Amino acid sequence: MNNLQTKLSTDVWVTATWDEYIQTLREQEETKCYYHNGQLRIEMAPQGYDHSYDNFSIGYAVALFSGIKGIPLVGLTNCSFRKIGEREAQPDLAFYIGENAETIPPDTTIVDLDVYPPPDLVIEIAKTSFADDIGSKRMLYEKLNCSEYWVVNVVYAQLIAFAIASGGSRAIAKSQVLPPLPFSLLEEALRRCRTTGRSQIYAWLISQIQNLRE
Repeated sequence: MNNLQTKLSTDVWVTATWDEYIQTLREQEETKCYYHNGQLRIEMAPQGYDHSYDNFSIGYAVALFSGIKGIPLVGLTNCSFRKIGEREAQPDLAFYIGENAETIPPDTTIVDLDVYPPPDLVIEIAKTSFADDIGSKRMLYEKLNCSEYWVVNVVYAQLIAFAIASGGSRAIAKSQVLPPLPFSLLEEALRRCRTTGRSQIYAWLISQIQNLRE
């Protein structure tokens, strides 16, 4: 066991070198791990029903939208994106969109960001981690040069989104990587999931997407 193990806790950022981070990855199982600004964060992978449901629902909504609008897209769940020696992230969902959709070879394990571009869209599903997701993780995705970052607040059925450029980010109401998708539509879908039959939401979502105009 390395010395770092004595001070490791889940869901907090802990000071560590890159080598300590890599060693921790080897010793931890069933976890999600992040590394940024000389700190690592470990999150337990098992999630509750509500978190898992919103994860699937948002990912499926993105896939529906891209299919209906004819936008090339490849989606990834809990994939690792690594800038060697600097930072790493494992977002709940990530998407390569448009001309980047077929960029990553199918036999890839960890995505090396010194070789391949970052995902166009990353999404974190937040319940207990909301403050960190809109804070430290947002800054991490800024440094990784992703184009767009969404945070889904499971408690309030809320979606907060940021466009990323020039190492910073700003709040947006419509997707720039999936135009003309408004986030109000996704939030309405999340709210409907909590009050009506969940199996019926997808037919409603398809009809709404079909009626969207630029």
